Amino acid sequence: MDAGIDLPLIWAGIIGFGLMMYVIMDGFDLGIGILFPFIPDRAERDTMVNTVAPVWDGNETWLVLGGAALLAAFPLAYSVILSAAYLPIIAMLMGLICRGVAFEFRFKADDAHKPTWDRAFTWGSYVATFSQGVILGSFINGFAVTNGAFSGGALDWLTPFSIFSGFGLIVAYALLGATWLILKTEGSLQARMRQLARPVAAALLATILLVSIWTPLSHPEIASRWFSFPNIVFFSPVPILVLVATLAIFWAVGRDTHALPFVLALLLVFLGYTGLAISLWPNIIPPSISIWDAASPPQSLGFTLVGALFIIPFILIYTAWAYHVFRGKVKTGEGYH
Repeated sequence: MDAGIDLPLIWAGIIGFGLMMYVIMDGFDLGIGILFPFIPDRAERDTMVNTVAPVWDGNETWLVLGGAALLAAFPLAYSVILSAAYLPIIAMLMGLICRGVAFEFRFKADDAHKPTWDRAFTWGSYVATFSQGVILGSFINGFAVTNGAFSGGALDWLTPFSIFSGFGLIVAYALLGATWLILKTEGSLQARMRQLARPVAAALLATILLVSIWTPLSHPEIASRWFSFPNIVFFSPVPILVLVATLAIFWAVGRDTHALPFVLALLLVFLGYTGLAISLWPNIIPPSISIWDAASPPQSLGFTLVGALFIIPFILIYTAWAYHVFRGKVKTGEGYH
């Protein structure tokens, strides 16, 4: 490969893009399960699930892509992260499996067993989301690495910050789910989502604020990244836009808008993702192993990059086509026409 091509940087961009796509697309999907306890009506629950029925399994493609890309491009990071967060990763997968089974079975179950599958769908969504937040929190805290291997304990991920991150991600996905349902439903269900969106958005803003204080206090290197000059000037638009986006969500859900609240919620999540990238860059194994230190040999990066650049456009095309085909509102008691 050309020495002028920074292959680890390209692969970091691909993995970052894949994970962001997963957070956006499976986020509102998981958010629907998180919101189930607030909607007791069975017909409205069916409508909620119908809004994602054609696309939910395709949304998880990005999680698979991110994991496979991490193994191919940064095997050291793959081995350390999976070793350090083994238990929450297993919990996440169990939650996703439980949720996926419940997703299919609740449509086929009789009235006596449908509540059981609804509970499985709800708990699967909560467990998967909480586990992802715990993994994120443990990632921010960093991992103990000795001689290229994880040298910490099996419960190093279990910290107050990681637990808080788990609950914070539940709030973020709930907002995505509520605003998605504002976009895709109508009538009483949409009105209920408008009512829920405001307190959830306020809770997410409070969560972001607390994380923004907690993280630099716990990690001086992150504090230096954000608050040293001139970085504080360059990065200041991120927190300002977070506040603006939250206020805009409050404004949008109180008016007869349908797509805008969801777009603003996506912007809010993207800003949080951007803040995470600013805090940790260029380390792929915090606190000190960079993408270049953890990368595969250039020959491996170049070979796998050819396959990635071939397959990712196809994923984007079929995803866009699926959402285009199943655009529009989903009415209670009906599916897509």
